[in-house]
Amino acid sequence: MIKALTEISSKTNFNEGQVLLFNKPLKWTSFDLVKKIRNTIKSCKNIKKIKVGHAGTLDPLANGLLIICTGKYTKRIESIQSQQKIYTGEITLGATTPSYDKETKINERFETCHITNALLHEKCKIFEGSIMQKPPIYSALKHKGKRLYEYARNGTKIKINARKVNIDKFEIIEINIPKIKFKVMCGKGTYIRSLVHDYGKSLNSGAHLSSLTREKIGEYNLKDAFSIESFMEAILK
Repeated sequence: MIKALTEISSKTNFNEGQVLLFNKPLKWTSFDLVKKIRNTIKSCKNIKKIKVGHAGTLDPLANGLLIICTGKYTKRIESIQSQQKIYTGEITLGATTPSYDKETKINERFETCHITNALLHEKCKIFEGSIMQKPPIYSALKHKGKRLYEYARNGTKIKINARKVNIDKFEIIEINIPKIKFKVMCGKGTYIRSLVHDYGKSLNSGAHLSSLTREKIGEYNLKDAFSIESFMEAILK
């Protein structure tokens, strides 16, 4: 594992390559954060050009660990984002949305009175291992050169193919229906929104993702991450 940068000094060389851990704020896109960090490094270090990229997208309505690589370490992005990821979050039962999260309004409601604690735990097991999963229509994946969310916002229906993903563990850690809290350990390419949507259907009900935090990617941990404010403070010293 490449060691993440935890302290910034006048000798820090971002073009040589650094791995930076950030806690992405809610409502920021992953690209928003990349752009902010790139511009900050260029300005504060008087650099005209620098490569900056992230190792695994987080949705705007998710927060948590976003790994940003600079300079020569952008070549390591593929290997970093292929590592196991750990998420925690909250599911709202009894209602679905087109985006599978709170980005769009509720489009259908379902009964939850038949859902027991035992059923909630039991249905998690069917999603563990290698499974086929369809990405959400409200996602940044491309189809014929356009992002899927562009088709969704225009009301255009397209066929989305399922793809194989790996979920090592899916567990419910707190139950207060209609809200339940969960933890997921999964591989690259897994959409937690799709997992939650499919989980709701398996309960003969519906569900959408109401909050999500990425806790870890491989051995990189959210507890070691910069906030935007702490990074700005450190680089300006």
